[in-house]
Amino acid sequence: MGLVKAVAGAVGGVLADQWKDFYTVPEGLPPTAALFAAVPHGTNASRGSNTRASSNIISNGTRIVVPEGYGLLLFQDGKITGFAAEAGGYEWRSDDLNSQSIFAGDGIVSPLIKQSWERFKFGGQPGAQQAAFFVSLKELPDNRFGTQSEIYWDDGFLNTQVGAITRGSYTLKIVDPILFVKNFVPASYLQPGQVFDFTDIDNAAASQLFNEVVGSLAPAFSLYTNDPGKGNRITKLQQDSLGFAKSLSDAVEQAYQWKSDRGLAIVKTAIVSIEYDANTRELLKTVQRADALTGSRGNANLQASVAQGIQSAGESGGAAGLMGVGMATGMVGGLAGLQQPVAPAVPAAEDPVAKLKKAKEMLDLGLITQADYDALKAKALGL
Repeated sequence: MGLVKAVAGAVGGVLADQWKDFYTVPEGLPPTAALFAAVPHGTNASRGSNTRASSNIISNGTRIVVPEGYGLLLFQDGKITGFAAEAGGYEWRSDDLNSQSIFAGDGIVSPLIKQSWERFKFGGQPGAQQAAFFVSLKELPDNRFGTQSEIYWDDGFLNTQVGAITRGSYTLKIVDPILFVKNFVPASYLQPGQVFDFTDIDNAAASQLFNEVVGSLAPAFSLYTNDPGKGNRITKLQQDSLGFAKSLSDAVEQAYQWKSDRGLAIVKTAIVSIEYDANTRELLKTVQRADALTGSRGNANLQASVAQGIQSAGESGGAAGLMGVGMATGMVGGLAGLQQPVAPAVPAAEDPVAKLKKAKEMLDLGLITQADYDALKAKALGL
């Protein structure tokens, strides 16, 4: 007893000519509309006994068109009597043995809706009149979030607590329309002319979702940055809308059970800005410097620093300055050795032989003159 499917798929062409009178989705809906009453379309030429053209009450013979991206919910006495997520044309028949209660489709809605149907379905035989509502199965955009003060979390890469102020938006999807309507939508929205919109500032239920998302941001940042698969880098957040959406959805589910209790899920995120606190900014600068001094890039930076030091010393301190740079080069070499372990070198600061060896290398490279070398040799040997 319930719905009889007349046409599958998108409705148009011949069916639109034949069905000049049916119920469907209202025109001019905002893209963030989630739930709303079905509206009549046409002249009431073939709706059987239904003469209430201004309401969403259907009766025997009423034809209903379900567009792509929407699901149809039928109610009697607050109980759900029918659901259709497959696009197409339907007729309501309370006395047809071939009618069905559910057309769940093959998508994600199908297995979820069947579980909820057994929990919430109408217990008796449906009557001749039903209230018809549509629920959006599309991604619902422009759900904003933001923090007025810093949120803090333990960061696995930086190995300390970090903090930031952030703002952005996410897309939401109703993955179980029955759970959504029965457990979350206030009864005041189950009336003709009412639209449940997640972005409506006067929608108290939607405001509650905003507060829960903000309360889940710190756990979501922690889940993301401490996931080895994400490289443990908080700087990747703004480029990974799907990855952070999963972390945020998981955090929301752990704390508030959006999917299991309300039939809702976060699909994508867009982080507009992240403003780290002063300590975190300094840590990130240190990490960037450390990254720049690793591998071949680090060796190139060290060599450039040594060359600059030799040039400066030669301009200001003559042979003695160059000798000092030689000592510093040895020390830098020891630091660079941290990147590739080598046997510890004996300090050469007080060894005259080492000093002369270093001076001879500088002479061979043309960095000092023979006279400079002779002077350094005399000084090293105490002559």
